[in-house]
Amino acid sequence: MPRVSLLPILLFYLIYTTGEVVSDHRKIRIDDDVYCESWRFSVETNDAGYWSTIPARCVQFVQDYMTGDQYRYDSEVVAENSVRFAKTVEISDSGSDGWVFDIDETLLSNLPYYQFHGFGSETFDEESFDSWVDLAEAPALPASLSLYKELKQLGFKIFLLTGRSEYQRNVTEKNLLYAGFTDWERLILRGPSDQGKTAIIYKSEKRSDLQHEGYRIHGSSGDQWSDLLGFAVARRSFKLPNPMYYIS
Repeated sequence: MPRVSLLPILLFYLIYTTGEVVSDHRKIRIDDDVYCESWRFSVETNDAGYWSTIPARCVQFVQDYMTGDQYRYDSEVVAENSVRFAKTVEISDSGSDGWVFDIDETLLSNLPYYQFHGFGSETFDEESFDSWVDLAEAPALPASLSLYKELKQLGFKIFLLTGRSEYQRNVTEKNLLYAGFTDWERLILRGPSDQGKTAIIYKSEKRSDLQHEGYRIHGSSGDQWSDLLGFAVARRSFKLPNPMYYIS
């Protein structure tokens, strides 16, 4: 009579009853990736609403996503969709056709900073982040840099609308140039009267100012919903992925 191993049966029983696989060193929840993918979906669709840090069980998932191919592919798809729309816009000779970009996690990647700060699992530390900004070494998101250059060639006026403050203008300009971004129409930062406003109010007001100047905002790109929603919104808005942090 052939010998039957009970190990597969026991393993199936453990998975079915506990949702865990027992390894030599620890219990591994087999559904973490499934849970975290659903959590990321709720973040990107804004169903999650306000959240402060990523779930503890999703730290490895977010790290793998941000440093792997999927983040790059997702960003490339956003850029491709943006270009597809941009090519349908009839650019006038007035120079009033605009596109608005956020900066952090939209044009520039702060991944080198977040790699040392838990990929969003740590409470945000403004002082340490400002020290990183002062280095002016954030690399470009490749897909966004390609999109930026193509929009310039199509004739759009590029407006950079960031939550960074006015005192960071010089280092921000330095970093943008270092990363390959040039010839923007205007860089808009928070001034004294903008401090304390939520991002969605601040950015809506600045877009409204541009419209009152006669610019038509055809497209807007950002990694936060607060970059895109509110009033004076673009004809089309394009959300880049960012499961590391949320700004209201």
